[in-house]
Amino acid sequence: MTIDELKSRIDWGHSDISIRKQCLLLGLSHGALYYEPRPESEMNLAIMALIDKQYMETPFYGSRRMTVVANNNGYDVNRKRVARLMDVMGIEAIYPKANLSKRRLDHKVYPYLLRDRKITRKNDVWSTDITYIPMKYGFMYLVAIIDWYSRFVLSWRLSNDLCTEFCLEALAEAFEMHGTPTIFNTDQGPQFTASAFVKMVEGNGVLMSMDGRGRALDNIFIERLWRSVKYEEVYLNGGYVDGREARQRLGKYFLFYNYDRPHQSLEYKKPFEIHTGMRMV
Repeated sequence: MTIDELKSRIDWGHSDISIRKQCLLLGLSHGALYYEPRPESEMNLAIMALIDKQYMETPFYGSRRMTVVANNNGYDVNRKRVARLMDVMGIEAIYPKANLSKRRLDHKVYPYLLRDRKITRKNDVWSTDITYIPMKYGFMYLVAIIDWYSRFVLSWRLSNDLCTEFCLEALAEAFEMHGTPTIFNTDQGPQFTASAFVKMVEGNGVLMSMDGRGRALDNIFIERLWRSVKYEEVYLNGGYVDGREARQRLGKYFLFYNYDRPHQSLEYKKPFEIHTGMRMV
C-alpha cells in the first residue's frame, strides 16, 4: 500500500482517535501526512549512496560524522541536510542512548526475549528489518524475514516507501510457506509497531520481541544479512535501473544465499541444508 493510499484512510473528523494515533495505527509517519514528496536530486542520491556504504562499515556514525564523510568526499553539505537524508533512508546511528528503560508513549514496548537464549532448532526465532537500497535513479526499501537458527531467508519484499503494507506481505508469505516461530523479533520502527503488524504476529500465537533502542547486537543475524546483500549484490552491480531489475537481481541473490552460499557461521553449510536437514550435493 502506498503512502497516498494510507493517507486516504485518515478520518480527519474522528472524535475519538487523534490524527497522530491514526498515523501510528496505519504505520504512517505523522510528518508524511502533510508532506508531498519530491524526487531527490541527483546530488542527494549520490550522498545517500555514500551514507549507505559508510553505514555498513560504521553503523555508529551519526549525522555529524556522516557530514564529515560527505564533506571529505567532495560534497559541500551541512549536518541538517545529512540528517534529513538519513531520516529518508530510515537509518540512525547505533550507540547506547540515555533513558533506554523508559517506555515510549506512542506504542507498547515489548521486551527483548533473546538475551542468553540458546537457539537449537528452526522456527524458534525469526527476525525482520528494513534496509535502504540505492538505485541509479532513485531508491527503494527492502524488508526480509530470516530464521535465526538456519539463517534461511524466509521471505522478502521491496517498496517505494516506508509503509507497513510490504512488511505485512512479507510476514504473511513467511507464515504461509514456513509455519510460525516461537518468537518474532523486530526493532521499534513504526512499520513493526503498527497495530496491523502486531495483530498478525500475536494472532498466530507468536511471542513479540523488540530490540532495545540503540543496541547494535539485538538483531545481529539480519544485520549480517544486509551486509552480505549490499557487498555481494547491490554495490557489486552499481545500482539497479528500476524496481523490476531490483526484484529480479535480488530474487536471484536470495536463491544463491539460501541454496548455494556456504556460511562460515554454519560450518560452511548452506542455510537450506540447516533449515531442512537435507544435504545438497
